[in-house]
Amino acid sequence: MCARYGIVDPFRLSNRFSLPSELPGLAPRYNAAPTQLLPVVIEGGGENRLETMRWGLIPAWAKDTRIGNTLINARSETVSEKPSFRGPFRSRRCLIPASHFFEWAETAHGRLPHAIRLRDQELFAMAGIYDVNTWAAAGPVRGFALLTTTPNELMATLHDRMPAILRPEDEATWLDPNAGPGDLRALLRPYPAEAMEAYAVGRLVNAPRVDTPEVLRPFAP
Repeated sequence: MCARYGIVDPFRLSNRFSLPSELPGLAPRYNAAPTQLLPVVIEGGGENRLETMRWGLIPAWAKDTRIGNTLINARSETVSEKPSFRGPFRSRRCLIPASHFFEWAETAHGRLPHAIRLRDQELFAMAGIYDVNTWAAAGPVRGFALLTTTPNELMATLHDRMPAILRPEDEATWLDPNAGPGDLRALLRPYPAEAMEAYAVGRLVNAPRVDTPEVLRPFAP
């Protein structure tokens, strides 16, 4: 399960994802956590758009919005079958921009968080799905879940799952409303291990309220 990630430099989102140049209200996120409002990229009218959504997918049919607190990840192997996810997988897909994510691994020093990023430290996109729920008293709620897949060689040393990171050339296909299920599933494969790196960080990241650069500081047990 992936339960934390970050976007260190959101001001690069515009160029990276072909968005309108004006992206007001964005701030760096170092330790984004479930239930928080976060930026995702969707396709709309033939162009990419940035939307703010809640991390935690709330199915359109759910009358209790608390279900979104647990639907933060979706397994790529079963996303087209699960009642909560098959509709969004078919027609409501998104890109989840990130500069890094965190995973916890069992070590000789206890369960330690690790930061994982691309070696070139570029922004990347995790495959996501979203839905719109209208049962909330405050009005419609848009929530998203990120897709996970089997781990590459690097991630296998930390966890048995990893986010489904899309190659840049595959992002347009993921957002394409006309893409078929087979073409989409083919994109949900482990990202090349040689393009990624991981290092241990301190347990400060365990607290969702701590959203500062310190959570990325290397930790030597």
